[in-house]
Amino acid sequence: MKAPWTSPPDQPRWARPSLLAIAVVSAGLYGWRLGSTTEIFYAAADRSMSMSWHNFFFAAFDPAATISIDKLPGAFWIQALSVRLFGAHTWALALPQVVEGVLSVLVLYRAVRRWAGPVAGIIAAGVLGISPATVTLNRGNVADSLLVLLLVLAVDSLVSAVRTGRLTSTVMAGVWVGLAFQAKMVAAWLVLPALAVAYLITAGTSLSLRITRLAGMVAVAVAVSLSWIAIVSMIPHQDRPYVDGSTNDSLVSQVFDYNGFGRVNRPLPNQVLGRTLGISFLAQPAPAASATRLLEGAPGRDTGWLLPASVLVIPVLLWSRRRHPRTDPLRASVVLWGCWLVVFTAVFSVSAINWYYLGDLSPPIAALLGVAASQAWANRTALAVKAVVIGIVVVSVVYAVWLVPSAGTGVPSWLKGVAVALAFLAMGTIAALAVTGRTAAGVAGALSAVAAMAAVPAVASASVVINDLGAFDTPFQPTALTAFNKSFFGAPLQPIATLPAIEKVRNGAPDLLATQTSVIAAPFIFATGREVLPIGGYDGSTPEPTLGALRSAIAHGMFHLVLTASHTDDVRALFIQQHCLPVHPPGPSPIVSLRVSYCLPADAK
Repeated sequence: MKAPWTSPPDQPRWARPSLLAIAVVSAGLYGWRLGSTTEIFYAAADRSMSMSWHNFFFAAFDPAATISIDKLPGAFWIQALSVRLFGAHTWALALPQVVEGVLSVLVLYRAVRRWAGPVAGIIAAGVLGISPATVTLNRGNVADSLLVLLLVLAVDSLVSAVRTGRLTSTVMAGVWVGLAFQAKMVAAWLVLPALAVAYLITAGTSLSLRITRLAGMVAVAVAVSLSWIAIVSMIPHQDRPYVDGSTNDSLVSQVFDYNGFGRVNRPLPNQVLGRTLGISFLAQPAPAASATRLLEGAPGRDTGWLLPASVLVIPVLLWSRRRHPRTDPLRASVVLWGCWLVVFTAVFSVSAINWYYLGDLSPPIAALLGVAASQAWANRTALAVKAVVIGIVVVSVVYAVWLVPSAGTGVPSWLKGVAVALAFLAMGTIAALAVTGRTAAGVAGALSAVAAMAAVPAVASASVVINDLGAFDTPFQPTALTAFNKSFFGAPLQPIATLPAIEKVRNGAPDLLATQTSVIAAPFIFATGREVLPIGGYDGSTPEPTLGALRSAIAHGMFHLVLTASHTDDVRALFIQQHCLPVHPPGPSPIVSLRVSYCLPADAK
């Protein structure tokens, strides 16, 4: 029996050991100080979902299941199961994302290797594993880690379908996309054009059979995607939580408007939340839609480091394969990953998104650079190849140096100088290869080119880990933003200092308290597992509970303490502030100014 680190007969001896080393490094980057960058809203939801199978199935945000989370539950089912198994620990919330991230690296290697060879696969796996966007993403507890894994699995199944001609592999590609929809909704469908184009161009069967199988794959993807929505939508409203992110208790509205097409020319939920609670950091508008939006500022520092290079290699690779037959697997690889990159980039350039969504671009960037690097090495003696490599290295390094800010969280003062020096070293060694033609010069040229392009993003990823950043952060971001994100998105994950005082005045009420927005309720729910009524859902705009239901809850003594924004125009919060006893006047806090009210049943009149 062969050792698990031994490569299969159809791969070089170095392939599996190299892949395992990349996986170990990736796991270390994602798992360092496991659970220290947890997002509190999803943490609270995971705890609530772990408390009963009813809450689990319906994705309840609060223990009493009055309102759901504002996303489909696919990714959070896994987190909730981890909490149910290991307990309400932050590391239990983060562990699934570490596993999903490492699996994505392994599956990407296989998907790229099958069409472009082991060299391309290893480089792709390495680029994905240490990409700053991937590292920040997999250090949190958001849904995109699972989305990336499932989409890469869909690509791997499609590659298998083209190679083997099996119908089951085509169907499985649709199944993976459908499951990805359960994790991140409409974003999962953005990969379908890439799968369709690659299959139509490359599969060795007749055109009619290709179209038929492709239609079947899409049908399976849609059926799996909509299955949970269809089931839950048939459940009477009174038997399930109100659907957050909708104004009509509709999952269709939540998925396709609030989290879908409504993201174009509309503020993010976090911006609405910022306005609700008076938090200027959140209320700031996102950069306007433009062709360069993802190349500047925070998005550029997150995933843009190698984005220009990956875009530049697409036409070069396609031109180099222009004389090959329709079924050429290497060209198919470029078409598939190139379509993924172009479609996602276009959508993200015009939509209101959180920057951690950009981790969805990491697999195609990594795959395209892996294919390009392997082809450059295979054709390293050609003068045109040397010129293209030098050009891409120069563009990548100049762009990366431009992206590095003069100040920010964890910015090394030496980084720009080292990147420029490595670029000159790469140009010198590649020029030496052109003059001497020696293999040693070729190896030195390849290694120096990789080092020059990877230096800045690799240091950015290391900085992310050293400075304990997570999914809502970007490398080298302003220190004030780092402090805000740690205080708000991760606040407070340990037992809250005010809990003893809250318990003292709870006076036998069933619920711990009520809060305006689920976000304010989240730390209390995660710390205690007790019911905290979330007024208005995630961003405060959801019409649940109604004013009538809120008054009824007060009349029945369901809670006494209520936390509302000091300045608000929400009729429910205004009712509380006008009818209940103020515990203390509005005052500033490090993050948000809240008014604390004490309500008695008589105040509901």
